Amino acid sequence: MKYSKYKIISEINVTSLVDVTMVLLIIFMITAPLLRSGIDVELPRSTANDLKQYDGIVITVTRDGTIKLNDETATFDNFEAMLLKMYTFSARKEVLLQADKEVPYGKVIQVMDKIKKAGVNNLGLIVQPDIEK
Repeated sequence: MKYSKYKIISEINVTSLVDVTMVLLIIFMITAPLLRSGIDVELPRSTANDLKQYDGIVITVTRDGTIKLNDETATFDNFEAMLLKMYTFSARKEVLLQADKEVPYGKVIQVMDKIKKAGVNNLGLIVQPDIEK
């Protein structure tokens, strides 16, 4: 009989197991933040008790993109001039913005940008009150 000088190792080699585990961990760490971006988000409701009807300027962006200033319809181009005129002659200096939830986020940001360009510092957002159960 021939004996070899090599002995049989009866231990499990965990090096390759650790390598595969580390690669899988890295893949999950990279892909997990990407999965969050596809979630549909609904606007939050407010449970504040101090919601009141204000006498300030209320700007409304409707579902079809129409902009209204206290029930006066404005186009996107003349919106800033109309707001500036209303804001200077208004006794109350609050401006409140409400937009339909179907309006694209970019459109609301463009309207907010025009409001800030008109010199308005007090801008509030109107949300639908949530009824506590």
